[in-house]
Amino acid sequence: MDHLRYAGLPFEEQRQAFFDILLADPLVRAALEGATRLALPQWMIVSGVLYNSIWNHLTSRPTGYGIKDVDLFYFDGSDLSWEAEDVAIRRGAGIFKDLPLPVEIRNQARVHLWFEQHFGSPRPPLASTAESLEHFASRTHSVGLRLSDDSVLELCAPFGLDDIFSFRVLPNRRHDNRATHESKGRRIRQLWPEVSVAEW
Repeated sequence: MDHLRYAGLPFEEQRQAFFDILLADPLVRAALEGATRLALPQWMIVSGVLYNSIWNHLTSRPTGYGIKDVDLFYFDGSDLSWEAEDVAIRRGAGIFKDLPLPVEIRNQARVHLWFEQHFGSPRPPLASTAESLEHFASRTHSVGLRLSDDSVLELCAPFGLDDIFSFRVLPNRRHDNRATHESKGRRIRQLWPEVSVAEW
């Protein structure tokens, strides 16, 4: 049960462990450095590449194991057109061309424009990248990391880090995201059997 050695610790200790593990991971480090170069407003590397990399480290799995892509969120309300977001995506393609995983770049200021068509329920406009993390289907996924302009790590974790370090996926019932929570939970259990997934 050594993989649970950070479970239940005070937040400050978990945050330091989170930083130490992720900065030592070559995939996460490269993603952070690329995102810093891209310099999109309110950018954050979020979700799977972060908590999956923690689980990989704590279970002695290789870097990148089970990770489909790198999610890079930003927030730019000055232009909500697809064309403007596409410019950011194409710029990112050049910067991240050597990363071994695809990078999904999404402007969180635009989410309300396409969410209902994609997921079947409306979503009000968001006010920031940080706010978007509060809407994830599972609380465990609600984590973001960025490097500030002076290379200081900044963490956004509205539900804390204990779920990640306790290897448990809990639902976020803010919206009716049961199907997403359950489908992601099934995939996680196949890849990381150490993880428990709570029912909706």
